[in-house]
Amino acid sequence: MAVLATLAVLAASCGSDSGPVLTVGAGESTQSQVLAAVYAGALARTGARTAVRDGLGDRAAAIAALDADRVVAVGEVNGDLLTALDSGSAARKPDAVTAALNAALPAGLIVGDAADGTDLRPTVVAAATRVAEFPPTLKDLGPRCAGLAVGVATGPALDPQRAPLDPHRDVVEPLRAVYGCELAEPVPFADPAELRKALAEGRIQLGVLSGPPSYLPDGGADLVALADPDYAFRAAMVLPLLRKGELSEIQLRKLNYVGGELTTVDLADLIRQVREDGVAPNEAARAWLDAHAL
Repeated sequence: MAVLATLAVLAASCGSDSGPVLTVGAGESTQSQVLAAVYAGALARTGARTAVRDGLGDRAAAIAALDADRVVAVGEVNGDLLTALDSGSAARKPDAVTAALNAALPAGLIVGDAADGTDLRPTVVAAATRVAEFPPTLKDLGPRCAGLAVGVATGPALDPQRAPLDPHRDVVEPLRAVYGCELAEPVPFADPAELRKALAEGRIQLGVLSGPPSYLPDGGADLVALADPDYAFRAAMVLPLLRKGELSEIQLRKLNYVGGELTTVDLADLIRQVREDGVAPNEAARAWLDAHAL
């Protein structure tokens, strides 16, 4: 704990001058830092004193920090958290993931509402210049899969807290099970940039990213995503993981309001501001909260 306290970076937010400090935890990724800043900023607007504790580490360390009452909240992704807590769960669609996640949570922890506008699932993409060659959804693509050359980005995931894609376990098998999509052997690409180049040159017809194209450095403007309506890839929506009993009803509602406004594009833009433009997470979060009257 002493080491964590030494490494932690506390960024106080505006709030009242009395009452306990509500500390929101963040891991090593920019996404985690942005979500912590957004949640802390939102809670501060209920009159609470808030702070962000950076450098918690991986998911297990963040859960340990919640359990030890070092933080009251951390940003999470519902499907990824379910995978970590119950690796055998078959839940894939949002409602089923919510139910399974609530059943799998350790005692003393709860989750807030998932941000329905966020979708961080792996994504099948086509080059924007060739989108007319493919149906808009994976459901309609199913019968054509056998004749397609498909690449899979197998390098570090777009969200650093997520494991790299395994082509068979994470792509071939779920597409076959849900859509009857019988892919040939996928072509692995260690770098999404190389996958995009292969798409542009026609060496592959479709690509699979570990997250949404908007997470790419330039927003993936040259790519078009094929919809996954039946959730071959498990739901992956942002939500706060909370220490039970620490927040008031007003504070919980405020976080749920955040969930009602946050979108994938918003989150990707906030991440780019921090990662590429050098904007401080609390400054980016403040501007976003202001823009959404939160």
